Amino acid sequence: MTETAPLLARGEKPAFERSPGRNGARVLLVCDHASRLVPRALNRLGLDDKDLSQHIGWDIGAGAVTRLLAQALGLPAVLCGYSRLVIDCNRDPDDPSSIPQTSDGVAIPGNRDLDAAARLARHRHLFEPYHAAVSAWIAASLGSGVFPALIGVHSFTPSMNGQARPWHIGVLWDDDGRVALPLLAALNGEAGLIVGDNQPYSAREPVGYTMRHHAWDRGLPHVALEIRQDLIAEDAGARQWAGLLARVLRPILDDDSIYRLWQK
Repeated sequence: MTETAPLLARGEKPAFERSPGRNGARVLLVCDHASRLVPRALNRLGLDDKDLSQHIGWDIGAGAVTRLLAQALGLPAVLCGYSRLVIDCNRDPDDPSSIPQTSDGVAIPGNRDLDAAARLARHRHLFEPYHAAVSAWIAASLGSGVFPALIGVHSFTPSMNGQARPWHIGVLWDDDGRVALPLLAALNGEAGLIVGDNQPYSAREPVGYTMRHHAWDRGLPHVALEIRQDLIAEDAGARQWAGLLARVLRPILDDDSIYRLWQK
């Protein structure tokens, strides 16, 4: 790939955040939209702090839940370090929504009229390092004889396009239900929860790059979670949901039978 000038200046946070987890962990947590940061060189993409702090800039609360869940279960985690508006690490780089010019009706001035070099720099210095970290962990697990599982943590806005979204949590999966099906059963057994099965988004619409690229294509066990943002925007809510997810996921992830290749 063509060399590009560094996008991140000295002293800026790296392209991804990583926590190691316990030795021998067979599950990796990933959070594609954990951050609302924008590299200083991009001048906040022409947006103000209010816009960047909204759901268009990041998955509110998802990073906090990921860190707390990793701590509770002793799992490693890789979290993206910059805003989805700079480059969306859960979209194929060829997808027009990878670097959006608008998001939920908000124009993104810093994403207009980008030339190939500018797009390449974002891919090279943000997208690639994040996914390389995920790939490296999976490769190490496979090298040790383990077929590991991948769990993605996202959050969704309570309303979109004027429509309320009643679900508290959504479980996104395609044809591999090894983690998703017992998780749906466990969550549906929790009093008062409204659980979405491929809602408000569906993993059967191939827009989720991370799960498809790192897990589904390889036949590895996986699931993506979507938690409603108003439930986890504050620390207390993030802790409550991380605790709930740790409790329902623990017996599923302790089942040795899920750690095998999926026959599609």
